[in-house]
Amino acid sequence: MVTDAPIQVSTTCPRKEKQPARSKLTRRQPRYQVVLWNDEDHTFHYVVRMLGELFGYPGPQGWQLANEVHYRGRVILLTTSREHAELKRDQIHSFGRDAGVRRCRGSMSATIEPLT
Repeated sequence: MVTDAPIQVSTTCPRKEKQPARSKLTRRQPRYQVVLWNDEDHTFHYVVRMLGELFGYPGPQGWQLANEVHYRGRVILLTTSREHAELKRDQIHSFGRDAGVRRCRGSMSATIEPLT
């Protein structure tokens, strides 16, 4: 049987099955700490100058960190990504000797540690 009724055309797309929602959590890079170690071959002035030049610490904060490394044996200078921590450690190692101490043969020691 033939009818003269108009044909209805759908303008919407067929329904797709819902996809499972993706996790909204993004994976963060592991964090690392830059640790400066105490020694007897560098003056407070050297440490404060180095912290100012390499890390941007103002004088009073540099003195506070210099005191901490002196009395505790180590101080955490920065917590950051691994690549940035490696860069800062390497900058400390290449900062040079302390001209104010004759027996000083090179830069201070620094390491990086994963943040736990």
